[in-house]
Amino acid sequence: MRERILGKGQGGIYSVTLAAIPNFPRITPGCDIATILIETTGSAGIEIQEGDIFALAHKIISKAEGRTVNLQEVVPSERAYEVAGRTEKDPRLVELILQESQEISRMRPGLIITRHRLGFTCANAGIDRSNVPQDSGDETVILLPKDPDDSAKKIHQSIRDKISKSVGIIIVDSHGRPFRLGTTGTAIGLASMPALWDRRGEADLYGYELQHTEVGTADEIAAAASLLMGQAAEGTPAVHISGLRLPPIEGCAADLIRPEEKDLYR
Repeated sequence: MRERILGKGQGGIYSVTLAAIPNFPRITPGCDIATILIETTGSAGIEIQEGDIFALAHKIISKAEGRTVNLQEVVPSERAYEVAGRTEKDPRLVELILQESQEISRMRPGLIITRHRLGFTCANAGIDRSNVPQDSGDETVILLPKDPDDSAKKIHQSIRDKISKSVGIIIVDSHGRPFRLGTTGTAIGLASMPALWDRRGEADLYGYELQHTEVGTADEIAAAASLLMGQAAEGTPAVHISGLRLPPIEGCAADLIRPEEKDLYR
């Protein structure tokens, strides 16, 4: 499955190619994601080049790192029971949401919006049941990686050690947005690439100097890759991206979080 995006850069027309990596295996705790990426891209006839990017669904990282929890093992707190009563959610799930969050931003029956401990705002602290093996009913949930930036750095370093190629890594989750319907791919961890591309001071087509243009590069790539990953039973959690021309900036996911003092809607 491939998606080609045509654009016009300083060197003229160029193309960016996104390819969902086929036959990606089911991930279990302890799996070596870097080795699997190298092997599956090779089997698909994709040659990894310097500067390529891999976009990875967070669930394969979480599974490899053992970030699944059986709700039968969770003991809810009094606060969890209180929030569960207001939101009509399982108190055990609410307890995990509270543990993974800095604070609750909004809640209503069926939904809890939190500021995650990693700093971004999302539903249910990113905890999900979809695409998670269920050993005992519908009781197993998956958490976000403990430190997605660190996870991305380790995969980047491992690939470089194995094949002497430096590639960017983006860890992707699906987030909703306050004023628009639908979820979209969002970068929650990255390595060896910019999160933001600050273009302030550059000139537009008519010579106007850009004043406020900071491009959410990592989120744009995450959203494009998410089209190929899918949300249901596609089974394509890894996307190989080639042809992008990015500035040599080392970013992290925290670069994308708006500071509280600049958040007019907080």
